[in-house]
Amino acid sequence: MKKIALALMLLAGGPAAAQVGKTTLLDPNLAAPADLQALPHMTPALAGAIVAKRPILAPADLDAVLAASLNETQRKEIYGKLFLHMNLNTAKPAEMKMIPNLSDRMVHEFEEYRPYRSLDQFRKEMAKYVDAKEVERLEQYVFVPLDLNGANAKDLATIPGMTPRMVHEFEEYRPYASIEVFRKEIGKYVSPAEVSRFERYVTLEKK
Repeated sequence: MKKIALALMLLAGGPAAAQVGKTTLLDPNLAAPADLQALPHMTPALAGAIVAKRPILAPADLDAVLAASLNETQRKEIYGKLFLHMNLNTAKPAEMKMIPNLSDRMVHEFEEYRPYRSLDQFRKEMAKYVDAKEVERLEQYVFVPLDLNGANAKDLATIPGMTPRMVHEFEEYRPYASIEVFRKEIGKYVSPAEVSRFERYVTLEKK
């Protein structure tokens, strides 16, 4: 029976514990200029400013680009269609408030359960306050950092823009002794900007 259970788990790709929220929102680091220009209130110049800023490493940085041309109401409308996942363990309240229709109470609840060890924990805790549909909506805006030495291939694949080849390369150089080693090794395959973009989704857990 144990062998059968293990086989079924392997066939299913292991337990579903993805650490980057599933989203239908555009990623400002990956979206094509034409898709950016199709957003409400977006001009070619503003779309170009987003592209020029890449890699955007924090939601606040995205907000700063848009704030040069758009008011808060206009930006909130865009954030219903475009957003950069925020780190659940480090995001500031001002960044959390960028999420459309997020109340002050929910900002408090986001912070209350830190540190988050998994996205499943976030789902469980937020479900105490909002319904399943709202939890699913909120999940689009967040991530929990992945441990470079412990995350499985399925979890690594949830990083936006991740390819099967890069999942392999992330695993190839384990164990990582430091984040500098990660930068050096992954820098063999992608640009420094792309290394920085990947790095925001990962962490090295101390043993």
